[in-house]
Amino acid sequence: MSASIVLKNISAGYSSKAVLHDISISIEQGEMVGLLGPNGSGKTTLLMALSGIRKPLKGSVTLHGTNLLQVPPKQRAAQIASVPQYTGETPDIEALSLVLMGRYPYISPLGGYSTEDTEIALRCMQATGTDAFAYKSARELSGGEFQRVLIARALAQQTSTLLLDEATSGLDVARSLEIFDLLKQRHTTGTTVIAAIHDINLAALYCSRLIFLKHGRIVQDGTVEDVFTDEKLTQIYETPIHTFSHPVTGAPQAFFTPGSALR
Repeated sequence: MSASIVLKNISAGYSSKAVLHDISISIEQGEMVGLLGPNGSGKTTLLMALSGIRKPLKGSVTLHGTNLLQVPPKQRAAQIASVPQYTGETPDIEALSLVLMGRYPYISPLGGYSTEDTEIALRCMQATGTDAFAYKSARELSGGEFQRVLIARALAQQTSTLLLDEATSGLDVARSLEIFDLLKQRHTTGTTVIAAIHDINLAALYCSRLIFLKHGRIVQDGTVEDVFTDEKLTQIYETPIHTFSHPVTGAPQAFFTPGSALR
């Protein structure tokens, strides 16, 4: 595999205040990476730097060898798709129209959406279980339904890289597993998936590599087997954590001790 995204000595934040400090990461094409860490550790800011939305205060991000900020937005959108955190705000447009926005990189200057664009959008809605309300206003959808529409929009971009920021936080357990099964399937066909995930057990079940952030710095980066341990998780989250093997997959899973944070 070759590196698709490289961050070198990145510091990033808001105005002149850095949230991330001297981050260096190389993401290989086709990896499925989980970004984890306590609240405020910099996961969202890192994804914004990876997508080109937030310009680093220092350092560089390269996409397939080219400085990300030098890649035109439309060309960048054909290579990287992002699913942001759900903020509770929804536009008053049909769900299908929202998903069709993912076809923006492929629209010619003189034309609108093609029949193929619509077919691709509907297939992505079917894959995310949102095709039943394709013609409903997004404002009529629940938070979980709207989040799945945003995932369908990202899939409709047909990019080689997917960035997801707590993309399943508003979904129930079954829907979350369905989405991660879908992401895993894309990963196995060569798509790079980088996801900030609040549920560390879900990350351990699906990701091949875990990157833990704390106070804006990388504190662990490696395979699930190497970094998902009692000692390392306890240190990162500052509460006693014990890991055991999943009874079906064998992946490590974390268990917490009730009341331990009060001691």
